[in-house]
Amino acid sequence: MDRCVVLVDAGYLLGAAASLLAGEPARSRITVDHSALIRGLRERAEQDTERPLLRIYWFDGAPDRVPQPEHRRLRVMPRVTVRLGALTRSDGRWAQKGVDAAMHAELTELARNRACSDVVLVTGDGDLLPGLMSAKEHGVAVHLWAVQAADGDYNQSEDLVAEADERRVLDRGWITRAVRAKDLGICQPSAATRPDIAAILAAPLPESAPGGPDHRGPGPSAGQDGVRDPAREDTEEPAPAPAGKGAGVPTPKDLAGLRAPLGQPPQPQPQQPVGATLRWSSDKGWVVRPGSGAGEPPETASLPTLAQLTSAEQRWADREEDITTVGGDPFEVGQVFARRWMDRLGEDGHVSALSTLYPRIPHRIDGELLRYAARFGLLAHKDDQIDEHDRYAIRAGFWREIDVTAPAGHPSEQS
Repeated sequence: MDRCVVLVDAGYLLGAAASLLAGEPARSRITVDHSALIRGLRERAEQDTERPLLRIYWFDGAPDRVPQPEHRRLRVMPRVTVRLGALTRSDGRWAQKGVDAAMHAELTELARNRACSDVVLVTGDGDLLPGLMSAKEHGVAVHLWAVQAADGDYNQSEDLVAEADERRVLDRGWITRAVRAKDLGICQPSAATRPDIAAILAAPLPESAPGGPDHRGPGPSAGQDGVRDPAREDTEEPAPAPAGKGAGVPTPKDLAGLRAPLGQPPQPQPQQPVGATLRWSSDKGWVVRPGSGAGEPPETASLPTLAQLTSAEQRWADREEDITTVGGDPFEVGQVFARRWMDRLGEDGHVSALSTLYPRIPHRIDGELLRYAARFGLLAHKDDQIDEHDRYAIRAGFWREIDVTAPAGHPSEQS
């Protein structure tokens, strides 16, 4: 058959792209436009082999072989077949199992059945050498593609390179058409380029919150019983504010700093207020809403969630949209969620009540928003939580969409 087939080791392709663009092979450091990537692979394969494409096989690992959001988007694309191996965690690191064996089996079967005349391999693993040699013996031309190495050296097995009929390098210019590095250097974006996120980061903390001006949790001037000692306040310097964060915004690390150092007796921790709600995430910080007594004001506590507003037919359509069109960028995810919520709300009064909380989001809706975002692979592998910068971007996307679609002005102007 005068057709070409592309076999992609996603771990190699995206890991090498992350090394090239972000300086380390962690795929969480890059954002991938899978539609553009598949389109680029197809065009390049047809150009190099001078054969029409039969199919692109995408080999990747997934926990318990359960398709992740990116896999669900890929497998509904034309001419794309997804094959999943296991993704296991050992010593704090993730590793693929069974991907090489699946690629070997697919390559051998395609060659034996003469399903194609040319095979493009995007991989660097020498374990695929027997399959490559078997394909050549069946008269298949093997094209080996590499991702440009960050250090200018090979990032492929030399045996694979030696046995391939043709070799090409996907350089930085080609990679950046579909892949970009995430800017994780700082948590607070520039106010000039993204004022909506900067406003959230810079929001003042209520006085009763951990880290707020009237916070009474154990700190440098707290005694053994956790009560502030005025005599010690004049002799000890206050703890510096965390770098890179909005003024007064507590993080899990900040709260961990309130605990006693290793080897010293633990100090009493402040009790969580009854009815308090989380300010930023599902970590360990809490605040009491100003003027609400305990819990949220009635006008915001009664806001319906997206699930309550969504019919079974809409839920099916939402899932289809998530799989086929939503890219998974944190800012975009927040916008999609807010757009659906606004379209189904039907009452302007709810939007007015919501705008009084800007830049905060009521905790029931905020929790639903973060759970929705988790579907798009935004959980950081190291601790199975959404990255802090991504959480800010998700909420900023939510408020940006509210601002665009709300009938009554800019939320931040009403706060």
